[in-house]
Amino acid sequence: MSKFEDIKLLRVNYLRGPNIWTYRSVLETWLDLGKLEDFPSNKLPGCNDRLVAMLPALTEHHCGVGERGGFLQRLTEGTWCGHVLEHVVIELLNLAGMPTGFGQTRSTSQHGLYRMVFRARDEQVARTALEHGHRLLMAAINDEPFDVPAAVEKIREQVDDSYFGPSTAAIVAAATDRRIPHIRLNDGNLVQLGHGARQRRIWTAETDRTSAIAENIACDKDLTKTLLKSCGVPVPEGQLVKSPAEAWEAAQDIGLPVVVKPSDGNHGRGVVLDLRTQADVEAAYTLAEQHGSEVIVEQYIRGEEHRLLVVGGKVVAAARGETAWVTGDGRLTVNELIDAQINSDPRRGDNEDFPLARLKAAEDGAILSDLQRQGLMPASVPGAGRKVLIQRNGNVAIDCTDHVHPEVDHVVSLAARVVGLDIAGVDLVCEDISKPLAAQGGALVEVNAGPGLLMHLKPAEGTPRPVGRSIVDHLFAEHETGRIPIVGVAGSRDTATIARLVAWLIHLSGRHVGLACREGLWLGSRRVERGDCVRWEAGQRVLMNREVTAAVFENTPELILRDGLAYDRCQVGMVTDMDGVEALAHYDLREPEQMTKVLRTQIDVVLGDGAGVLNAADARVAELAELCDGEVVFYAAEDNAAAAAAIAEHREKGGRAVLVRNDRIVFATGLTKTIGPSVSAACSHARLGAHALVAAVAAAWAFGISPELIAAGIETYSPEA
Repeated sequence: MSKFEDIKLLRVNYLRGPNIWTYRSVLETWLDLGKLEDFPSNKLPGCNDRLVAMLPALTEHHCGVGERGGFLQRLTEGTWCGHVLEHVVIELLNLAGMPTGFGQTRSTSQHGLYRMVFRARDEQVARTALEHGHRLLMAAINDEPFDVPAAVEKIREQVDDSYFGPSTAAIVAAATDRRIPHIRLNDGNLVQLGHGARQRRIWTAETDRTSAIAENIACDKDLTKTLLKSCGVPVPEGQLVKSPAEAWEAAQDIGLPVVVKPSDGNHGRGVVLDLRTQADVEAAYTLAEQHGSEVIVEQYIRGEEHRLLVVGGKVVAAARGETAWVTGDGRLTVNELIDAQINSDPRRGDNEDFPLARLKAAEDGAILSDLQRQGLMPASVPGAGRKVLIQRNGNVAIDCTDHVHPEVDHVVSLAARVVGLDIAGVDLVCEDISKPLAAQGGALVEVNAGPGLLMHLKPAEGTPRPVGRSIVDHLFAEHETGRIPIVGVAGSRDTATIARLVAWLIHLSGRHVGLACREGLWLGSRRVERGDCVRWEAGQRVLMNREVTAAVFENTPELILRDGLAYDRCQVGMVTDMDGVEALAHYDLREPEQMTKVLRTQIDVVLGDGAGVLNAADARVAELAELCDGEVVFYAAEDNAAAAAAIAEHREKGGRAVLVRNDRIVFATGLTKTIGPSVSAACSHARLGAHALVAAVAAAWAFGISPELIAAGIETYSPEA
């Protein structure tokens, strides 16, 4: 059989917010199968076997069958290549360490053309996975070689380049578990948790509560020790020195053995322990000088190094280090022994996905120093049976949280408070963490800002600790979600006018309102951008503003199809109509009935304690009521039979509605009514139509604004404001 031409990727679009597929971000790809439209998987000889040989874990995919092996069953029965590509991409992402389970593939109105989507936490990672998944599938179809490990490595490299580091990812995941939204503020690890005035910010394991003064104190090791000592925290005696000769003099004053380290270094760089001779001390000074602005000589504390994580004044995790040794065999060099006996441990690697780092003697001054004191170099060959010290107190990745003595907990928490850090990694050395420090001569040696969390998330030994959750709980009280109330107005009829009037009414209730609509972007009473701002980026600008306490967004069907909503959930979600399908042929929408799937997105994201506001005069809009997690408020500016019947039934069940009777707005709750302002007078004053007026009133009432304030707000509203 001749080879098939590649499946064509006609359009690739990243949907950042809730969309017609799911609540979360996805990569949507339009596929042209070409001749493969006539060849489902059961008509491609050998393809299924080749595919499973390349990706054995496809056997775990449930697919629509709902059980393990479901996707293989679909392959055997015959499924189209767009669906196969979906599963190939998902599996590549799983192998690259960014697991996902969501994907869908749907045919379009055009022969051989499909829309395929899959969950995408990061756009560039998703595009890379799509590229390699596409190549893999074509190789399987055409019986060509394909390097799966190389493809997975390329995707993994993109994950490392584009996605959060492990510490940030753990905090964001914990926030997501608590239904706290997040916005990434740069290409790195600066993240906003929550929206508007209720937001908090993190940068890896630092927060907007982390004091700059405290961070500078922590960077100055000598100042840190002085402050800790003044509060009764045990610290090793030490001196700042300015030359190798001063270092040796200080070592003699303090008493051997000593430690030499940079005063403002980090990650243990330039630190050499257990120094006993003048030559070793002077050599260690030269090394430490390369890693900091000043050098400290301090008392050597016997024992193992420990790292305790303090969050909000409490110790939430602890890890212990251990000394790394190799044993000579008379044949291999020190470097070769390190690779064979230490770096071969599968827990070791060169990136943050591994709990332990690979040791490289030639690149680590502290390792070189210890080797030299043993009369060795990296290329030396130790005799058979000789034990060689490679690293002292490295690999702080053995969980010991449950063994921390209460007195140690108190001293460590005190140290973090003395320095002033809300999140701190406190290093101490002692022989037994389950005993008080004073009794064993233990001491705190460093207090670090922005500590790494990986050793607690993925310890080499012991129980992983939920430190991401601890940080989120530190930033947000138990009842807090970081959310500001959001109103979304979706449809095509009067939506900009409705959004502006709703924003005005909320403003009168005392809130600082952000508004994004086709007439511009407002922050409070200031219009900061003119023109069409029905864009995902404009919505994010509103949600990032620290002064905004409520937000209103106009959402068109095209926005939902092109970008997704700018927010994940809302307090009030309105749908005005199902019109406008004629302008959406580019998205393969051709029938009015298809608009329901698009505009239901706005109702799908209404919070359980929120409200969906629906136009009862449009039967298709009114039917969305059953999809709303929150309360439903109907409105009708027209007194037609369909609207009257829907509202009557809704009121019989105790529901709320806004309608018009005898030219007056009526606020109805069950069988009770409150008469509002004149429709004709209000429309004349505010220069808007009856539909826009009634819809805005319904949204404001659903938001929680009283009928009296709504009436006063309409009287003071001006479109030019």
